[in-house]
Amino acid sequence: MSKRSLSSSGPEEKKQRRLEEEPRDLEEDEHFVPYVPLRERRKKELEKLEKFKQKRSRFEEQEKPKETTGGPEEAEPEIGPRSKVSLLDQHSELKKKAEAHKVSELDKQKEEEEKILHNIQETRALMSVGELAKGVVYKESLVTGWRPPHYINVASKGRHERIRKKWHILTEGENLPPPIKTFKEMKFPRPILTALKKKGITRPTPIQIQGLPTALSGRDMIGIAFTGSGKTLVFTLPIVMFCLEQEKKLPFAPGEGPFGLVICPSRELANQTFDVVKDFTSHLQAEGYPVVRPLLCIGGVPMKDQIDRLKRGVHIVVATPGRLMDLLDKKIMNLDVCRYLSLDEADRMIDLGFEEDIRTIFSYFKCQRQTLLFSATMPKKIQNFARSALVQPVTINVGRAGAANLDVIQEVEYVKQEAKVLYLLECLQKTPPPVLIFSEKKSEVDDIHEYLLLKGVQAVAIHGGKDQEDRQWAVREFKELRKDVLVATDIASKGLDFNNIQHVINYDMPNDIENYVHRIGRTGRCGKTGIATTFINKACEESVLRDLKALLMEAKQRVPPFLTAIDSLNDDLVDLGDDHGCAYCGGLGHRITDCPKLEAVQQKQAGTIGRKDYLASSAADW
Repeated sequence: MSKRSLSSSGPEEKKQRRLEEEPRDLEEDEHFVPYVPLRERRKKELEKLEKFKQKRSRFEEQEKPKETTGGPEEAEPEIGPRSKVSLLDQHSELKKKAEAHKVSELDKQKEEEEKILHNIQETRALMSVGELAKGVVYKESLVTGWRPPHYINVASKGRHERIRKKWHILTEGENLPPPIKTFKEMKFPRPILTALKKKGITRPTPIQIQGLPTALSGRDMIGIAFTGSGKTLVFTLPIVMFCLEQEKKLPFAPGEGPFGLVICPSRELANQTFDVVKDFTSHLQAEGYPVVRPLLCIGGVPMKDQIDRLKRGVHIVVATPGRLMDLLDKKIMNLDVCRYLSLDEADRMIDLGFEEDIRTIFSYFKCQRQTLLFSATMPKKIQNFARSALVQPVTINVGRAGAANLDVIQEVEYVKQEAKVLYLLECLQKTPPPVLIFSEKKSEVDDIHEYLLLKGVQAVAIHGGKDQEDRQWAVREFKELRKDVLVATDIASKGLDFNNIQHVINYDMPNDIENYVHRIGRTGRCGKTGIATTFINKACEESVLRDLKALLMEAKQRVPPFLTAIDSLNDDLVDLGDDHGCAYCGGLGHRITDCPKLEAVQQKQAGTIGRKDYLASSAADW
């Protein structure tokens, strides 16, 4: 080989030649990994896994406490593709585990909700300042002269429970008065029975079957029943009977009274309640019974007439909080002999900001009184708060608090904002008059009213911006069927009773599901069937639509496709347990942890921290 050829060979060729000349033993190389077939590798892995399982089972047997009785525990069925357990058994086992996990999640959520409810719970009792300062605690209910018939009083508890079960009456409390199925057995005088017959009322409703004996017995009460169930009679009839009894014993002197007080959140509702009381007292007076003098105290009307009647002495006062506070502050009226207090739509008054006014009114009472609270929507937060003012309270619940009236056919339609007014005329043709139209804003009420008048519809309108005379005239014209349509804000949705309302139209979806329940409750009253049509679109808040969807499902109503597509929060958790829905606002589509109303209240409270209200005064009447 020439020198040129040797010199031309590169370093790679030299390295290759050196490796060939000096062979080495690869098995001695520390980096050498021999090839193992896939089958062998899998076999070794399974052997390792089997050894690990055996060690783990021996360890669990050592740690497991020995049972004193019974045989060996049943091993959990092995789950997996190689298991000897059937697929059906595996499915049932997985389902049990999922349900157990779901229940544990519900328990965690309930515990969290109880903490939230406890934190927002009002710590101050709903009592007068004097009672709190002196530590006065009433332990016994007031004693009245009314007693149930002897044969009902001595009847077995099983008989009473069968009646409550038949009429779906849920009660809480000790020593419950017996339910009574007729007005005659409740010992009402003949003029009262005659007045009820003229109203077309021949037998008591479920809330009256249990509520009237409870109120007549002198017990404090929380009454919850759907709209149109006859709650007004439960507190008006007893107050008339108690005042009649007092007048017979010792006639009221000039300037004395009242003996009974009814507080309502709106002027229209107070006016309606006053008319009911006045009707009963006039029938009693016509039959020769002592005169029972009622008085209406509301804002928007001259105070002079109210002062003149107070000077003559009154037995019953029906009032709104603002005017009542004014009369008490000026010492025109006192509650020295008042022994009966009823709060109609109690939860609504607290929501409207009348809570401090109610506390102040309580401080004008000189001794114990019988307190009754009524509403169709009373969440647990309000119930717990109200119990602080009651003595041995009896809670009467007909249906779920906040549930819709089952006699109302609910129809929800998607209507664009710009097409609402045009579609309104088409909806009015669904049923004959009278028809109620609700809107959230005063300006929209005026616009709808003007549009209907231009189209030749006999319509009237009411809202908080109108004079009291105009409001009373509009309600009177509508009740006496001289007008076909009433357009109103939510002031007409709380407790007002209109005869034979065929149709309720919600021009917009209210911001609160409780207002929706009250609105549609103006129809389908006293066992009659009505229709409620609600317009919704993209402008509606999704949280309210979730509550609406859940409410429709609860009432077995048709849920439109655009609501079906909305996912309700915690659907699975809502189906479990008795305390479904939000404990703060009563909405079924969410829990209290996601309550938009609670969040808005907390934000409002946070915004007022550090501010001093120099213009503090009682809330104005609606």
